[in-house]
Amino acid sequence: MNKQLFRRIFLATTLAVAMIAPTHITAATASTTPKADIVKNIDIFTAIYKALQINYVDSVDSRKAIRNAVDYMLDQLDPYCEYIPKEDQEEFRSVATGEYGGVGSTIMQRNGNVYFSEPFEGSPAAKAGIRPGDLIITVDNDTVLGRQSNEVSELLRGQSGTPVKVTVKRPYVADSLLTFNFMREKILRPSVPYYGIVAPGVGYIKLTGFTDKSYNEVRSALLDMKKTDNITSLILDLRDNGGGLLDAAVKIVGLFVDKNTLVLQTKGKNHLSEKSFRTTLAPVDTSIRLAVLINGSSASASEITAGALQDLDRAVVIGRRSYGKGLVQSTVELPYGDLLKVTIAKYYIPSGRLIQAIDYSRRNEDGSVARMPDSLTTAFKTIGGREVRDGGGITPDIEVKLPDVNRLIYNIATQFWTFDFANKYRAEHATIPPAEEFVITDEIYNEFKAFIDPDKIEYDKPMEKWMVALKDAVKSEGYMNDSVSARLDELSTMLRHDLNRDLDFNREDISNFLAEEIASRYYYDRGQIIEQLKSDEDKAKAVEILVDKEKYREILSPKK
Repeated sequence: MNKQLFRRIFLATTLAVAMIAPTHITAATASTTPKADIVKNIDIFTAIYKALQINYVDSVDSRKAIRNAVDYMLDQLDPYCEYIPKEDQEEFRSVATGEYGGVGSTIMQRNGNVYFSEPFEGSPAAKAGIRPGDLIITVDNDTVLGRQSNEVSELLRGQSGTPVKVTVKRPYVADSLLTFNFMREKILRPSVPYYGIVAPGVGYIKLTGFTDKSYNEVRSALLDMKKTDNITSLILDLRDNGGGLLDAAVKIVGLFVDKNTLVLQTKGKNHLSEKSFRTTLAPVDTSIRLAVLINGSSASASEITAGALQDLDRAVVIGRRSYGKGLVQSTVELPYGDLLKVTIAKYYIPSGRLIQAIDYSRRNEDGSVARMPDSLTTAFKTIGGREVRDGGGITPDIEVKLPDVNRLIYNIATQFWTFDFANKYRAEHATIPPAEEFVITDEIYNEFKAFIDPDKIEYDKPMEKWMVALKDAVKSEGYMNDSVSARLDELSTMLRHDLNRDLDFNREDISNFLAEEIASRYYYDRGQIIEQLKSDEDKAKAVEILVDKEKYREILSPKK
């Protein structure tokens, strides 16, 4: 049977099942009404499915076949429509609440096995003594070597209050096989892993997600810094924040604007999806100078927050253009406890603009989609008259261009050299100074250089590649002779990459990565964020603007 035909039929019929129930329609009207066409396609699909089950030469895994067809259908709509079987809903719901039952650590796949990579502060894993880099050998005496991370995750997760036994192999210690017995708990990862003072009078809040607890966490942090530190300005960091609950975004905007302020409107196919969302709670501070940090991974609720504060001329947005997700999803209950997450509307922030970057209804012939070009975007006005544009995410008021990542630094990070060295350092040092005071000394950096095996590290060596290309070009153009060859050999020697020299040349950037890894071994997320802020260009630009009242007002004023 033609698989593409099967998929197209299923695409039409399964979507219909989610929208309506079959009705009694006569054959005479079957070819003239949309509902009749849907019923016809359902009948065709059902007949094909039955025929496959009865006649196909091999057995057909009905569950897998239907799931593949459902996934293919949803893929044709947008990336946010998702079929969620009952057994997969715990993880889905944890996005909304920030809660799940388990041991409290991320895990990672590496070299065919699964390792603990980041225990959360205060979690059962952290309290028991699990460390990043611990190779998971068994879970409840079940060997997990060679298994996939999703399988191991299922074994580690479970009902709060149930026991779990984990055996690990710890690197860089003498007695490397360790067994831990602990109780699973309800794991609640805070939306605000860190807040603090980054300059005199300037507060900082890192927000990593939008859950039903995010508003209270941000509000508490803001009130604490206003009371304890008398802050006059605030940086709200939404970088790498993929979003979450729309209501949480509206509430957080409401901390900084008057009650009953319009934050966004949603518009969809039917009237039920057309809603206006206004702030409903009393604000905390409507005059504090405010900067919002965003980047290409700031999406959804992050863009609502940043975009609304920008449209209301309430904050200076700093960083890089955001992701561009202007679609709203809701869940539809399906038979047998399953769920369908489906896009029901588009959202429009106070200026009236839609920040969706990709129109999934307009696909290329090959099925691909592309971002809306800047030339096709439309200008809108903020409440004060500044020009802002739609389609393509939130464009920051102040763009900070980050330097390209050096090839050596990229390979050091992706090949786990800093990760592994931090594990070794933790095994050999019981404590380090507070994260605010910790620095990579000459001694630590020299230890790191000695830790890297020149025969095992792989990194691009552009100078040597360019010299090969240059010699080839000289030969092909007829310029090569003994004298030129000797000069080129001399130049090749001068430009040959030396690992020790390259490590010294890139010391500052490598030290930043190394400090983050080491600090996280002792102070978890908080330590890592503190280290990141020490060399954070976005944060530095935000501080510069916030402490300069005139510059802050100038940015939020319309261009003359």
